[in-house]
Amino acid sequence: MPDILPVLAEVVRSGFTEGRHRGSLVVLAADGSVTFALGDPEAPVFPRSANKPFQASAVLRSGVRLSGERLALAAASHSGERFHLDLVRTMLAEHGLDESHLQCPAALPLDPEEAESYLAAGRTRSPLAMDCSGKHAAMLAACRANDWPLDSYLDPAHPLQQRVRATLEEATGDPVAHTGVDGCGAPLMAVSLTGLARGFRALALAAPDSPEGQVAAAMRAHPEYVGGTRRHDTWLMRDIPGAVSKMGAEAVQAIALPDGHALAFKVEDGASRALGPVAARALSAHMGVSADVLERIATTPVLGGGRRVGEVRAAF
Repeated sequence: MPDILPVLAEVVRSGFTEGRHRGSLVVLAADGSVTFALGDPEAPVFPRSANKPFQASAVLRSGVRLSGERLALAAASHSGERFHLDLVRTMLAEHGLDESHLQCPAALPLDPEEAESYLAAGRTRSPLAMDCSGKHAAMLAACRANDWPLDSYLDPAHPLQQRVRATLEEATGDPVAHTGVDGCGAPLMAVSLTGLARGFRALALAAPDSPEGQVAAAMRAHPEYVGGTRRHDTWLMRDIPGAVSKMGAEAVQAIALPDGHALAFKVEDGASRALGPVAARALSAHMGVSADVLERIATTPVLGGGRRVGEVRAAF
């Protein structure tokens, strides 16, 4: 990896550039070839929640029948809105489970507005409110369906996690370079950004009846369950027909279009405020998406005194 990665985004306040976000990025053409790259997209990274569509595919490969909103929620980093939490409860109950089976940590809703409402209602942190609870509910459903142990479903040696690993490696074409622990406690498997882009391209082009095709269809049909009302993954999948989009913590993003174009990037310092601007620039400059469609994510406001005085914007 280069000692200094290229600048992907810059922070401008009152006409003065006060900071820069560096990272690596790769864009694939419709045929899967690399058409644009910055930094070192061949170096392994932790995709964080951008791995969730592959985890959801592994759940389907385990024989669980999920579809529609349920399958979208299995691939989600949800905002903690009421409809998210209600469906997680329903998914658990449908498989004879409840919140006590979730091994993700107690948390507040990911969306700040939802967190304020949640606390105002007198609620406290809970595993249910954690943004990965839909994924965990789906994983537990797979364990129940196969009579696999429930208490060790997050162990990398568990049959489900071994299936996740095989699914991820098949989709990305990369061997897992390192296994860690994600913020939700699930095994976290490192691949290259180029591999991650290949994996999302495979999702976008998958046969409709395949596990990957079913996951992509659910995400496209129910993007509000993948993210939330105020989340840019949801906006992208609503505004770009056929797109599949998923962000991950520490500023990872992967997006694929139905024609096979795909991108993946990681902002080195983990600044999520750069995700929208970098994604918008790559989509418009290198993947043929109209800049008008991307206007609401093209910059992130920089505030001063409660009003907009600048922006985070792409710098490539």
